Amino acid sequence: MKKAYKILAFLIALEVVVQAAVIAWGVFGLMTWVDEGHSFTEDIADCEDCFDAQLGMVIHSFNGFIVISALALIFLIVSFFAKIPGGVKWAVITFVLVILQGHLLPGLASEVGSGFGAVHGLNAMVLFGVAVMAGKRVKTATAATSEVPAAV
Repeated sequence: MKKAYKILAFLIALEVVVQAAVIAWGVFGLMTWVDEGHSFTEDIADCEDCFDAQLGMVIHSFNGFIVISALALIFLIVSFFAKIPGGVKWAVITFVLVILQGHLLPGLASEVGSGFGAVHGLNAMVLFGVAVMAGKRVKTATAATSEVPAAV
């Protein structure tokens, strides 16, 4: 279970990197498309193949809402069985950050104000750091356990 914990933690961190890459692809593609004389309207936002890089935005939405959320939930469940000191705490923090990231902040950005988009980006960096720290705790916990002398 420790190995599963570690893999899931690092997968979540990797997914944050993927998210940054695909949204940058989508936004830069959109900027290029607008520079070519097109207008970005609500109809275009709902269009699935209006500009090449729109796939980046689609991947970003699906990945953030479904894939990372599922990984975080599985990570949380695994944390109860992995027996890593502090592991459940880090999994809970990761899970809460993912819920904020994929479910709360995007809605706030579109309903309340785009400033929450900046919070979305900052939260992504915090999530990355927390996931990496959680993954690294496995090595620390394993090293600490192996240093304890066996009972005679």
